[in-house]
Amino acid sequence: MTASAQLHLRPVPAPAARGDVVALPLAPPLGVPGRMPLGQILLDMGAVSPTDLLQAIVMRDRQQVRLEDALLSNGWVSEADLMAALARRWQAPVLDLLAERPDPRLIDAIGAETCLGLSLVPWRRIGGQTVIATARPDRFAALCAALPAAIGPYAMVLAPERDIHASLLAQRQTALIRRAETRVAAHESCRSGDGARLSRRALALLAGTAVALWAAPYAAFTLIFLWTLLTLVLGTALKAAAFVAELRGQARTRPAVHTPLPPGQLPVISIMVPLLKERDIADRLLRRLGRLNYPRELLDVLLVLEEDDSTTRDMLATTDLPHWMRVVRVPDGPIKTKPRALNYALNWCRGTVIGIYDAEDAPAPDQLQTVARRFAEAGPEVACLQGILDYYNPRTNWLSRCFTIEYAAWFRSMLQGIARMGLAVPLGGTTLFFRRAVLEALGGWDAHNVTEDADLGIRLARHGYRTELIPTVTEEEANCRTLPWVRQRSRWLKGYAMTWGVHMRDPRRLWRELGPRRFAGFQILFLGALSQYLLAPVLWSFWIIPLGLWHPMQEVMTAGQMNALILCFLGAEAVNITVALWAVRGRAHRHLMPWVPTLHIYFPLGALAGWKAIYEVVTMPFYWDKTAHGVFDEIHEELVAAAPVSALVPATLGPAGGQTGGRLPRAPLIG
Repeated sequence: MTASAQLHLRPVPAPAARGDVVALPLAPPLGVPGRMPLGQILLDMGAVSPTDLLQAIVMRDRQQVRLEDALLSNGWVSEADLMAALARRWQAPVLDLLAERPDPRLIDAIGAETCLGLSLVPWRRIGGQTVIATARPDRFAALCAALPAAIGPYAMVLAPERDIHASLLAQRQTALIRRAETRVAAHESCRSGDGARLSRRALALLAGTAVALWAAPYAAFTLIFLWTLLTLVLGTALKAAAFVAELRGQARTRPAVHTPLPPGQLPVISIMVPLLKERDIADRLLRRLGRLNYPRELLDVLLVLEEDDSTTRDMLATTDLPHWMRVVRVPDGPIKTKPRALNYALNWCRGTVIGIYDAEDAPAPDQLQTVARRFAEAGPEVACLQGILDYYNPRTNWLSRCFTIEYAAWFRSMLQGIARMGLAVPLGGTTLFFRRAVLEALGGWDAHNVTEDADLGIRLARHGYRTELIPTVTEEEANCRTLPWVRQRSRWLKGYAMTWGVHMRDPRRLWRELGPRRFAGFQILFLGALSQYLLAPVLWSFWIIPLGLWHPMQEVMTAGQMNALILCFLGAEAVNITVALWAVRGRAHRHLMPWVPTLHIYFPLGALAGWKAIYEVVTMPFYWDKTAHGVFDEIHEELVAAAPVSALVPATLGPAGGQTGGRLPRAPLIG
């Protein structure tokens, strides 16, 4: 299709003087014999240097990526020059979608999500044809095959990808954000719950407990005590079983010889980083993500922020981001949660693997290589890979030491063992990687759940998928202040309560989908954990007996039963201490061993968090209590400051295998 007076076209600049530019022997691409190669056009325009073009060609052939992506991701060509070259090569006009907006009826005929996934937008019906604006002209024929025949045939014009996204948002932003809030099926989502009924039931339970304690104190306290003791025993047994499973698994596992995947087999990985009210984390975030040694042309980082978050928006507006890093603004709505933002940003991801990092994360440089290799080796049933989380500021204070010990025991023993036992793994909120097809089939994250990660782990198991833990570490900032720690833990526990309630709407169906072992594990991990946090004071009350003080259970328990109870308490403490000592045995955390016994006075904070969580489940279930980042972040700066400035520049393989850099254009703002 040629330029038409009906189209508002951007001018295509004339070729620049070639000067001393050396023409490279470029073969025309397959399927378009006689068409001038894109690289030659760019050279003729003076838009790219011969050296950069040669490197991009090497990357295209090795990584099986488009030449355009190799050039743009490394900053070797401007978007304007690239669009001009594509227009000359394909003899198609470049449409200004910002001046001439597309017909929303055509967008609805294809679907806004489909348009985003295919990176195209239907513009107008002209002469019996639907004009399609695309940034990928080489794939236009294949794209048309995926479009509805009812509005065909199709004609092609060109437009920059960010203009395509902007035009889709301008027309169908509301539909996209509402879809992000309801992607998960209603029967698996918190949104279909009756908040008023939940509030009444919770109040009735509390009132009934109070009446029972007043009318029959011994009987009521005994029942509460027996339930609390049962959850303690089952939780301790699961922890011990997971620990043994991990020890056996490590003993059977031989040291793996990791060979890099052939370059052509590496997938495009999209990383989403949710941000909220981040004042000064941009430089540190850039440096840490810049240390990832994954090919930049295969890396797609999305910084996700809320539309009304002026703090983060202003910070990013003054930051030059590489082309492989983009900003996605999430429109305002009735709820404002991390999973809602992730669902919305998922539409803009380019990769077949989707990863999640937190704002303060410092992933291991080879982490994405590990992820790509494991997904290539594992079967399709392995839909999620969970990395190990650690803290880079354990020496800040006592709270950070205990938090680090707790995380080490959870990620290095408990979750590892649970995965080896084949149980459903409650995911952590970061260093998560998914097969995109599975993630989209499950509806992404529950936008109404404040622990969307744990919920997604259970949904993966219910649908027959497995989660594996991979031996790669991401460091983040430990919460070192008491009140923020309580708020963070209460959000986690509130999410656990919501997740348990959602999945227990139909216990029989859950039993069928998980099976007896995983069903039991789910009850212990969620209901048992909630019970332990809420009812921990019942067990702590027994420590007054050695002080010679009276306890109500002394009236109903024999001396033998009391001795058995004491042994049970000591056994639980022994398991906790043993697992924690084993988890921090490594060189980096060995200094924490003397602090392991102090966990006994660390966990009482969890009881406060538990009761705060139950209060919020009733009064404001969808409230997201944000954890502040960067409070003690300078502790990690000595490590990242040692990284060379070139780490921030897209690292690529040159013709001789060396590394070269590129400039850092400002990233496009989406939304």
